[in-house]
Amino acid sequence: MSVKLTMKQPYQKTRLFPAKFRGYIDLLRPFTLIAPFFVSMFIMFASLVYNNLFDKYPDWWITIGQASLTLVFLNGASNALNQATDVDADKISKPYRPIPRGVVEREEAQSIAYLFYLFALLRAVTINTWFGIFVFLIMLFTVTYSLPPRMKRLLFLNQTWIAIPRGLFAVLASWSVFGDPFQVQPLLIGTIAMVFFMGAMTTKDIVDSEADKKTGTRTLINTFGIRKAAFISLPFLIFPFATVPFFIHYRIMSSYLIPLTIFVIPGFLIFYFMLKQQESKTLENVQAWTLMYVTYLFYAIGFTSLIIFGELGYLSFLQPF
Repeated sequence: MSVKLTMKQPYQKTRLFPAKFRGYIDLLRPFTLIAPFFVSMFIMFASLVYNNLFDKYPDWWITIGQASLTLVFLNGASNALNQATDVDADKISKPYRPIPRGVVEREEAQSIAYLFYLFALLRAVTINTWFGIFVFLIMLFTVTYSLPPRMKRLLFLNQTWIAIPRGLFAVLASWSVFGDPFQVQPLLIGTIAMVFFMGAMTTKDIVDSEADKKTGTRTLINTFGIRKAAFISLPFLIFPFATVPFFIHYRIMSSYLIPLTIFVIPGFLIFYFMLKQQESKTLENVQAWTLMYVTYLFYAIGFTSLIIFGELGYLSFLQPF
């Protein structure tokens, strides 16, 4: 018997796990949890290095692991709640998901979401106050995205509503584990991520275009068409990274962060793949959507690497111009 590796494959009972168990896993959408887990880890470590707090936190790796897993539970809760509230649309565009297939009931998905939200919030406040506040804010935005007033259905506002928690709040929450979340570096890095997501989130609506239209959700894709939507999104994909030299020139951002400008390139690639609209055979969405997550992950890796080498003085040749 073949093993079910992706959500699009049929559900099968195995000797170890029933189909419902795999359905619960698919509710959380594991692929979309990879980026938040590693992004948060890297941002937390960058905060630790930037503020030189190794002596204050001798068990820093334990704290990073616990805080990163907390954000994973938070994202998993959001994914489960989104599927529980999007059943009608998923029956049209994503019938392979566990609820449309009848593997998991809608009420079960909502219960899992609420339990994960509760666990994430209770765990967050034990790490520190600011981390708990940002986790609560992320929870507030993601819940109201799926439930009334259901910001998901509102044109333009829907992309902003998901970009703020996934971009700005996620970075500030991660940084707050060890440092002041209102330092200039995390505010800029989080804002860049937020603006990027305001454009990149268009990719998730491509395969859902007709389903969203039939269920009363207005998106850039089903309102303007794929080509116009891609061009509307393009400035958000490249502009935030293109502003890095500006911030460095006016000494707002550390000069060693200039290599982050290179992420203009994947921004253009996401735009190109949006126009192609090529759907992945294994993952849930189009290739542009996959590239969005990969870009975000490497953005965090790049930022952390530059913080480490920059603060150690190995990038002193990158002087302000």
